[in-house]
Amino acid sequence: MAEVINMPRLSDTMEEGTVAAWLKKVGDKVEEGDILAEIETDKATMEFESFNEGTLLHIGIQEGESAKVDSLLAIIGEEGEDISALLSGGTVDATPSAVKESQESSASAETEASASVDLPEGVIVVTMPRLSDTMEEGTVATWLKKVGEEVEEGDILAEIETDKATMEFESFQSGTLLHVGLQEGESAKVDALLAIIGPAGTDVSAVASNFKVGGAESKPEAKQEPKVEAPKSEVKAPVAKPTATVTKRVAVSNTNGRVIASPLAKKMAEEKGINLSQVPGTGENGRIIKRDIENYTPAPQVASVGKFVPTGVEDFDEVPNSNMRKAIAKNLAKSKFTAPHYYLNVEFDMDNAIAFRAQYNSIPDTKISFNDMIVKACALALKQHPQVNSQWFDDRMKLNNHVHIGVAVAVPDGLVVPVVKFANEQSLTQIGAAVKDYAGKARNKKLTLDEMEGSTFTISNLGMFGIESFTSIINQPNSAILSVGAIVSKPVVKNGQVVPGNTMKLTMACDHRTVDGATGAQFLQTLKGYIENPVTMLV
Repeated sequence: MAEVINMPRLSDTMEEGTVAAWLKKVGDKVEEGDILAEIETDKATMEFESFNEGTLLHIGIQEGESAKVDSLLAIIGEEGEDISALLSGGTVDATPSAVKESQESSASAETEASASVDLPEGVIVVTMPRLSDTMEEGTVATWLKKVGEEVEEGDILAEIETDKATMEFESFQSGTLLHVGLQEGESAKVDALLAIIGPAGTDVSAVASNFKVGGAESKPEAKQEPKVEAPKSEVKAPVAKPTATVTKRVAVSNTNGRVIASPLAKKMAEEKGINLSQVPGTGENGRIIKRDIENYTPAPQVASVGKFVPTGVEDFDEVPNSNMRKAIAKNLAKSKFTAPHYYLNVEFDMDNAIAFRAQYNSIPDTKISFNDMIVKACALALKQHPQVNSQWFDDRMKLNNHVHIGVAVAVPDGLVVPVVKFANEQSLTQIGAAVKDYAGKARNKKLTLDEMEGSTFTISNLGMFGIESFTSIINQPNSAILSVGAIVSKPVVKNGQVVPGNTMKLTMACDHRTVDGATGAQFLQTLKGYIENPVTMLV
């Protein structure tokens, strides 16, 4: 009997998915465990395995198309089986458009319908794809094809920046790139004109000038500054007028700060600990390839020097807000102004922790940090205080019995929070290895969606920067976040005597809707027991 496969929910926040690629075609045999398709969510492209065996009888969502979770994705059954009843919509919620349209049309066909002029024969309009369920606009980080170049189906056309990731956008058509609707660094709404592909020499100026999305022209909005007028390698920066007293410089980059590298080069760089941003690429369009990694020699470190500005001259640089920075601003503002924050401050004695860490790291091939110890201690304390390990939703409160701790990691574009899952069940060494791995992936923009979601509690540590005390904004829907300061050597009172000591200040921000003051204080008392007596974490 035929089985209906719906768009899967690949994350707890996913509402919509985009089919990046079908790895099986209609008529192909499918075995349980085969990769059926690659599905794009808001942060990653994930492989979707089949849990059924049979023949792929129908595809409901074409490559490049998006659909809500639980929409008809595919039908698997016996070869030649009649599936007309399933396609009629009697038992299956139809895809965003009719099933027949889904089979016969693609994103480009939908674009054709929205254009106000007839398309020349063979011409395809490519629009800004929706690469995540929350994506409203995208930024062209890099064009990997230039106007006039031949494009084959499957070629990487451009890199599109969303709120938390830069994703490669493949062409689903073959032809010549006739027109580019957005220059590198420019942003536009989803479904805006991205490019036009068709036979070489075709005049598409009328198509480009008359293209509209929902009745509105798809040109970039005036707010999208700076605008690079030419996609050439030579980019002229604005020149101040001779009479001006203020110099305005616009930061322009051909790659918008993104690193273009082949998968093999990325893997080799990760294994060798090489920062890809420092490697010159010799491949097409400056792409870093295998030989670049093999021949790379690190340059000597040079101390950074601030830009020279003449005396008496006002000067500034303007950098467009990245989609990640916009998302951070939106989410943190929402958290700060919707969750009633309050703060609990404590100071722990760290003498035993310092001695414990030194002894633990004396074991061969073992190295843990104070942050690893704090993650472990918090995980154990959270198991005893599920109210702090809770999450707030408008209609309910979720008391989590598992402990997934998010560890805030700073990256050039903002902040990401990889998650150490089931932290209470992991050893200190395992936690240390996981945090180190996530930090490396974060810097190289290799964190997957699965590695950044599901946290039940968050830790932010600025102690390594010498910050003694600070407060953080809660990472919703979590109920609390712990801010960890530096270990400070100072006089302390022990047994009525002033002696040298080491202390560390911690501040926990709590959501008063879920965590009362007494509950938060009890959690910190339990945490104090683990931190000041770390041997108890080994029991």
